[in-house]
Amino acid sequence: MMFSRKRGAAKHVRAADAPPTKALADSLASDGEAAAPEFGPWDAKYAPAGVQRLDLGSLQIPAIEGVEVRVQANPDGGVEQVVLVDGESALQLGVFAAPRTEPIWPEIREEIAGAMAADGVVAREVDGRYGVELLARVNTPDGPADVRFVGVDGPRWMVRALYQGAAAAEPGREGVLGDVLSGLVVVRDNEPRPVREPLPLQLPKEMAEQGQAAAQQAADGGQPG
Repeated sequence: MMFSRKRGAAKHVRAADAPPTKALADSLASDGEAAAPEFGPWDAKYAPAGVQRLDLGSLQIPAIEGVEVRVQANPDGGVEQVVLVDGESALQLGVFAAPRTEPIWPEIREEIAGAMAADGVVAREVDGRYGVELLARVNTPDGPADVRFVGVDGPRWMVRALYQGAAAAEPGREGVLGDVLSGLVVVRDNEPRPVREPLPLQLPKEMAEQGQAAAQQAADGGQPG
């Protein structure tokens, strides 16, 4: 389930309407006063060194043993969806452009809850590690399923995480998927972008070339060239 992107000038809340997340609060301090956050998602300038990560451009995902990374990409290597799986739990990630000093998660959260209500689903707000989250049970072709939306506002970006399965029903069961979220690194380019526009994600060159080769082989009838 995704929130819809508005076209034109996007409305967003003022900084005074909601307390900023740690990532956003740190960005508001001067460079001389800002301290590195205790955990991520991190803006690139705070990213700890010495961590192996899958580099998707605007988003770097820590490599954690036991976590399966499923990436859906187009033929050009542009990433359209990122889902991480651990046992009975999944975590879908998205990263979007945002103002430098104003949070947008409160408004987006309200829209998600409204869309669910229109479908007859009641979402409830709970306090989590990153602030207010949304919990709900939705109907799927395979039956009822638990989902949990988490938003993290950073400097000129926002990460939206969607937990599904056990980690959604019981936040205490996030396990390594929670470690993935707290270990994310966001690399925001300097391009001016409309608020809520997805930040560009791209497969690493080697992975893109492998995908293109596999697609070509399939087009050739499965025969090696």
